[in-house]
Amino acid sequence: MIVPFLLGVLVAMFLIAAVFFVRFWKETRDALFLAFAAYFAVEGLSRIPLLFMPRPGEGAPWIYWLRLGASFLILGAILRKNVGKGS
Repeated sequence: MIVPFLLGVLVAMFLIAAVFFVRFWKETRDALFLAFAAYFAVEGLSRIPLLFMPRPGEGAPWIYWLRLGASFLILGAILRKNVGKGS
């Protein structure tokens, strides 16, 4: 009973974080904020299928591949932001 509730809280918090980063992106047009918004949106939405699994702690591998791809979005945005800046 508590696991679906906690998963719902996680989904809500990740999506709220995504909305905040979209707001920051609208103000600055910095791609890094958009990458963070996408990351948190993917993290939140990837938790929803866990609600329908018999054992939520044992997720399917595709969920982790999706999360890894979202992490690469952030890495790509960081690298893109730092390209061209001399040391």
